[in-house]
Amino acid sequence: MPRLPALVLLALLATGARAQTEALAYDGGWTERTAGEALVSLPDGYDADPEARWPLLLFLHGAGERGDSLALVGVHGPLKERRAGRDLPLASPTSRFVVVAPQVPEGQRWTTGRVVAALDDALARYRVDADRVYLTGLSMGGYGTWEAIEKVPERFAAAVPVCGGGNRLGIGAARDVPVWAFHGAMDTVVPVGASVEMVRALREAGGAVRFTVYPDAGHDAWTETYANPAVYEWLLQHRLSDRAGR
Repeated sequence: MPRLPALVLLALLATGARAQTEALAYDGGWTERTAGEALVSLPDGYDADPEARWPLLLFLHGAGERGDSLALVGVHGPLKERRAGRDLPLASPTSRFVVVAPQVPEGQRWTTGRVVAALDDALARYRVDADRVYLTGLSMGGYGTWEAIEKVPERFAAAVPVCGGGNRLGIGAARDVPVWAFHGAMDTVVPVGASVEMVRALREAGGAVRFTVYPDAGHDAWTETYANPAVYEWLLQHRLSDRAGR
């Protein structure tokens, strides 16, 4: 097999005390082989206990953050919250997430292969609790979130798609994945009906779905969502092992 380009993971401590860059193999697999980059933010206290295992939050950006500048993936979402000093506010510091935010090159979109490759690299490199792996994304990343939980539902303990949509005919495969979807009622970029269809189809398949519609919001349903501590607390209520026997 030819040598593949590297996925560069830029690890930033939440405290900003130091940063490190590391190169890992990125095998897109599935339908493509690609190289990519991801911004990885480690929570405060990550280095304090070498035995601790942390929950992982994989964040998929929107179309406007595609390109070759990793700074873009921190413009919205969990990394924005952490940069503002909120560090995903939770009751227990040990429940704070390792946040992995891969970037899609200009002109491309999220694929399950790209999502899985970034996830596998992060699991191999960081002290992550594989029982607590979560997926979220906004707009184009919301579509990527719906697609990934349909294609590889066994990889994620819970998911939060924001102002996205997807294949309602196949989403029943994700019926065991707890989902909390968000959308703005006044969205003219991705109409709220895109989420409505996915939520309805997943519920009809027996899925456990929460759905929040912001009545006065347009396409930006993400600012309020990612600033809400309840979203992160809800994610942490779920573990992959909870599905045993279902």
